Amino acid sequence: MPVVTRFAPSPTGFLHIGGARTALFNWLFARHHGGQFVLRIEDTDRARSTQAAVDAIFDGRKWLGLDWDTEPVFQFSRASRHAEVVHQLLAEGKAYRCYCTTAELEAMRAEQKAAGLPVRYDGRWRDRDPADAPAGVPPVIRLKAERSGETVVQDRVQGEVRVANDQLDDMVLLRADGTPTYMLSVVVDDHDMAITHVIRGDDHLTNTFRQIQLYRACGWDIPEFAHIPLIHGPDGAKLSKRHGALGAEAYRDMGFLPEALRNYLLRLGWGHGDEEIIPTEKAIEWFDLEGIGRSPSRFDVTKLTNLNGHYLRESDDDRLVSLIAPRLAEAVGHPVDDAGAAILREAMPGLKERAKTLVELADSAAFYLRSRPLVLDAKAAKLMDGSASQTLAEFAQVLAQVQNWRQDVLEDEARRFAESRGVKLGQVAQPLRAALTGSTISPPIFEVMRILDRDESLGRIEDLLRGLG
Repeated sequence: MPVVTRFAPSPTGFLHIGGARTALFNWLFARHHGGQFVLRIEDTDRARSTQAAVDAIFDGRKWLGLDWDTEPVFQFSRASRHAEVVHQLLAEGKAYRCYCTTAELEAMRAEQKAAGLPVRYDGRWRDRDPADAPAGVPPVIRLKAERSGETVVQDRVQGEVRVANDQLDDMVLLRADGTPTYMLSVVVDDHDMAITHVIRGDDHLTNTFRQIQLYRACGWDIPEFAHIPLIHGPDGAKLSKRHGALGAEAYRDMGFLPEALRNYLLRLGWGHGDEEIIPTEKAIEWFDLEGIGRSPSRFDVTKLTNLNGHYLRESDDDRLVSLIAPRLAEAVGHPVDDAGAAILREAMPGLKERAKTLVELADSAAFYLRSRPLVLDAKAAKLMDGSASQTLAEFAQVLAQVQNWRQDVLEDEARRFAESRGVKLGQVAQPLRAALTGSTISPPIFEVMRILDRDESLGRIEDLLRGLG
């Protein structure tokens, strides 16, 4: 039987990190086995489901590169199919109508709590004659669950997990208004979509016992289950927004590459020996469920950022130029034209060595494209007080005579000039850096001069000296 996995988010918010990892594990497992990966939007909660959330899930998945193999399924559109299954169970005596009022259920729960008993439905309508039904009370339909024995889950991550059936009550399948419950819809959809492996967070493990009983009642094959431990923050607490539980689009906006986030999420709870850098093609080759640990993993933005720096350095220069161009256009106040893109491509090998995110990369590249005259930042402006401006003015006269505008030639000229004045090279290079970049931090300044070219470099120096009077 071909492997079929699914990712089934509820469209009530963004595609958060935990959901993204679940999607990744399902995608990798399907790709590893040459199977199918499908997307199901579980939008049965109509009050909380939004189109914006659906769009965010689609966008997040596409940005992460987790493509699906069939048209997405929207669960709400299948409500009539879900109800059809319940009515078949009713006909077979495997489900029943429950006419308990809200007041009765609340009283029942209160009595159980007072007696120190587990709070669960007591089955009072399970074998009762429907002729006793009170007038004007629309019934829910409940599964006639197994009462003896155990339900056993042979989980691919958690191992064998058991629960006594007398701990499980008769769950509601159809609400009083005829709408299906989540527990019903999930089982029917997984069966109809031929899902072979359900890979999801271990917060769903308790649901699995009930769902298995429904599979049995319907006479359907039960898929394999793999419940993944949840992600915690660096402090071991449940992951929250303060730890980085943001949407996938937030990480895109913060300048992370999708391949870096995939690699990082893969290593959150799964391992292959001591490998840390795992390209996607290797991840597909190596991924298995046995590599998933049973302990919660800890999300660490610093580790993600360092990993992203590795992928930036390995990334194609043209691709990086295209990725930072929109950010640069906003920063410098004008679009990146062909000439600007050419400068960025030439500068990229030096720029990407020092950046860890696309935001840092764009920030460090902006000086190449800024309109003249440059505005100096506070540190650069302070640097130009005193003798630095005089040093720059004198060295500018030397540079004006240089025709062979090569990096090594420019550095040699600066060294000779520094020696002739009895100063360190940095006392020449730093005023140059301020004039050419507007900052005290940049790639090697003679590399910058080469990329800017002779006319632009001399023009920027002249701008600064003129501004200083």
